[in-house]
Amino acid sequence: MTDNAVSLEHALNILRQDADRVIETSCATVVLKGDKAYKVKKSVDYGFLDFTDAGKRRRALEAELRYNRRTAADIYDEVIEIDGESVLVMRRFDTACVLAESAARPGWTPDLGLMEYLGEAIADFHAGAEICRDPDHAENIRYTIDSNDANICRFRDALGGAEVDAYHNELYAEFARQSAPVAARFGQGFIRRCHGDLHLGNILIEKGRPVLFDCIEFNEKLSQIDLLYDLGFLLMDLWVKGYRAAASRVLNAWLERAARGVEEGALYSGLCLLPLYMSVRAGVRCHVTAHAGELDSARMYLSAAREFLKAVPASVLAIGGLSGSGKSTRARALAPERGRAPGAVVLRSDELRKRLWRHPSREPLPKAAYAPEETARTYAHMFALGDMVLAAGQAVVFDATFREPSYREAAESAARSRGVAFGGLWLALPAEERARRVAARTADVSDATVSVAIAQAEIDPATITWQVEGDDFARPA
Repeated sequence: MTDNAVSLEHALNILRQDADRVIETSCATVVLKGDKAYKVKKSVDYGFLDFTDAGKRRRALEAELRYNRRTAADIYDEVIEIDGESVLVMRRFDTACVLAESAARPGWTPDLGLMEYLGEAIADFHAGAEICRDPDHAENIRYTIDSNDANICRFRDALGGAEVDAYHNELYAEFARQSAPVAARFGQGFIRRCHGDLHLGNILIEKGRPVLFDCIEFNEKLSQIDLLYDLGFLLMDLWVKGYRAAASRVLNAWLERAARGVEEGALYSGLCLLPLYMSVRAGVRCHVTAHAGELDSARMYLSAAREFLKAVPASVLAIGGLSGSGKSTRARALAPERGRAPGAVVLRSDELRKRLWRHPSREPLPKAAYAPEETARTYAHMFALGDMVLAAGQAVVFDATFREPSYREAAESAARSRGVAFGGLWLALPAEERARRVAARTADVSDATVSVAIAQAEIDPATITWQVEGDDFARPA
């Protein structure tokens, strides 16, 4: 045994004394003791990481401390030395509160309000993440694609040769097709020092808030990545596990928050990369579970990776109605069912109006923001963004009052101009019910008050050409 190995084993023996629990992973040992967790890197070399001497292990732990403190400062305490071996000291937390543990419990479903907050929290983290300036990292996605391909091919016989070969061909064809937008992301500032491993197993819920932990620190090619690719791991994880409404809510909350800090056109146009990014993330899970001997799971992820790359037609759904009629609730409910994973992009006129005014989402706008010309500007912006989303291949749901026939016609024109299917839904409710719903709102993006809901002139549903739904009126389009 080398001096390096002796020092490492000696430190572990000291830590294991009176331990409550010892957790072994492929590259680390974590010792739980009292209210602390102690992490030691194993002396391993997997190619994409090398911890084979004490200096490398210390540098990796120092990086782990530094980068994880961006999102979990009260969990990551310090790096100490035990007989020449570096140890990361963390606050111990309840692992039952990690989302992956929650998802393993029968009958659990994600709280959609929490998922919305999670999407916003990730967008805030991304907004503050260091922008990559090194062009050597401009196309790190290719590194992962090639790495996935090599690792999946090791299990070719076990996973099915035809499936593996088909995925190889489909993935590289999609990467070639998206070469231009992939290359553009670096210059647009979307390649940043991200989390890198943002799945359900690395998201803790404490005091009702999500905490991102255990980011990738050991390989720049896996951490200097596209923001959308970083988010794509969580979207893939939720979608494959069947939590499709949660995936949709995360994506839309992330988009709305991210759009306040980057160029909107580049943000929405970049959605063309979602199938590629979610497929690559499923490919990561495929070979990781295969290496763990979980071949059924590996086959499932391989199938999902191929499914993400299949062409699915985009479409437009416009949902209109007076204030309090339930437009946003219906839009969020229908979005996961439309188009490709993870569902349609919901464009809310209330949110877009505030974004145009550079105003916080949940604070009331001045009266001037609702002048007719401002309303026209808001609708024009909504349709322009919708066109970008459709061009990127994602379905769209427009959420607005659509009181004026010209705006309803413009929504239908948005679909016609892209040659996609259109659906219009008008929600007709009595003023008293709409007012009751408005009165019950808290911290809502809409500025509508009870008096506004009551004062809005009723529209005869018989004049609406869209599908109409309400308490006492239902008619197909």
